Amino acid sequence: MQSIYFNKITKGVRLVKRTDLKIKMAAIGGLRRLCKISFNAVCQNNRLKASRLCQYRAFRVNGILHQQPFDSPTEKPQFPGASADFVDHLEFIQPNVISGIPVYRVMDRQGQIINPSEDPQIPKEEVLNFYQKMTLLNTMDRILYESQRQGRISFYMTNYGEEGTHIGSAAALDPNDLVFGQYREAGVLMYRGFPLDLFMAQCYANADDLGKGRQMPVHYGSRDLNFVTISSPLATQIPQAAGAAYAMKRENSNRAVICYFGEGAASEGDAHAGFNFAATLECPIIFFCRNNGYAISTPTNEQYRGDGIAARGPGYGMLSIRVDGNDVFAVYNATKEARRRAIAENQPFLIEAMTYRIGHHSTSDDSSAYRSVDEVNYWDKQDHPISRLRHYMTARGWWGEDEERAWRKQSRKLVMEAFEKAERRLKPRPELLFSDVYQEMPTSLEKQKESLWRHLQQYKEHYPLDLYDK
Repeated sequence: MQSIYFNKITKGVRLVKRTDLKIKMAAIGGLRRLCKISFNAVCQNNRLKASRLCQYRAFRVNGILHQQPFDSPTEKPQFPGASADFVDHLEFIQPNVISGIPVYRVMDRQGQIINPSEDPQIPKEEVLNFYQKMTLLNTMDRILYESQRQGRISFYMTNYGEEGTHIGSAAALDPNDLVFGQYREAGVLMYRGFPLDLFMAQCYANADDLGKGRQMPVHYGSRDLNFVTISSPLATQIPQAAGAAYAMKRENSNRAVICYFGEGAASEGDAHAGFNFAATLECPIIFFCRNNGYAISTPTNEQYRGDGIAARGPGYGMLSIRVDGNDVFAVYNATKEARRRAIAENQPFLIEAMTYRIGHHSTSDDSSAYRSVDEVNYWDKQDHPISRLRHYMTARGWWGEDEERAWRKQSRKLVMEAFEKAERRLKPRPELLFSDVYQEMPTSLEKQKESLWRHLQQYKEHYPLDLYDK
């Protein structure tokens, strides 16, 4: 009986073990089938990708084979990174492969139109506006330069000799186009309607300054006039402008971006980044280089070895042109056509405007240390953009000595009125030091603000708080 009972128990144990084993085997089998399904799906997907890649490669190879037999003497390279011909002799490309780019101009130094078909046929009233804006900028420069020398403002940069690049390009733009300036484009902002009062307010950092006194003089900006606030570091605006142009392309807004910089800024790495981004992303942007001969004290022959800045455009796949920057009509024509095509074709353009910086780099510079007075006098007396435009108007009977005297007197009066108003105006409120950074001021900043006020109250005899706006 015991042996029979034991056998029954043993059989039951075996039955349980067999049942457990079957469950485990079923689970393992299911897992295997699941893995197999997943593996087959991955393989199928990979085979599909591989098949498509092979089809694409086969298409390219077959196309090449059909077009060019391997033994063909006219075989063309098919590398994806460049397009060229094969050669069977060793030769390095000379640096002057792109050299001698011509300078486009419309009128000569005496204001005579060279090719009538290139005359922009700008109405008299608009040409007079060009001239008045260029001379008004010149007058403002002289007064603010002298004010810095008298200690009334801390810093200034003149635009002497480059007025034609400002007004000619600004006139060719749409008011909705976005402007990224460097720091010598005050004429662009003036043409767009920025008043003398705000120019003065910015340089004096008073309570009317749109930047609330936080920027150095000549670092203008205007949201209403689509002029991005200027930054001191060179070339930072170039990749920023490329990004803005890409956004406009995505929005299909029918707008363009123009980005100004000097030939010195073109030596910065940001210039390369901006050019390459704009070209590869096909952005509606105009890169406008003012080649004025000097990067502070560094002449162009120490800045680069190639043929200026326009020669760099083809390397990035950009259409480029070199213009006479002292010819306001040439600048106008080039910018107008570049803008039209940039929007219509979604591609960047590079304009190199050849001009000359007659003034010092800034009030911190003495250019007599690195260039002669004779050199400066030549450009000031023989090839000035204001003189050239005046010759053009005089030849047509649009302008004479009487108009010149009256306008010079009036323009100086306008500048002096804005100048005196800015000097009398109070400085911005001290608490503006803490605003416009965070939407909600953090506790740490609140403590700093309170600490400042306690300090000012305790030592107010040392601070001219009466000069600050309440």
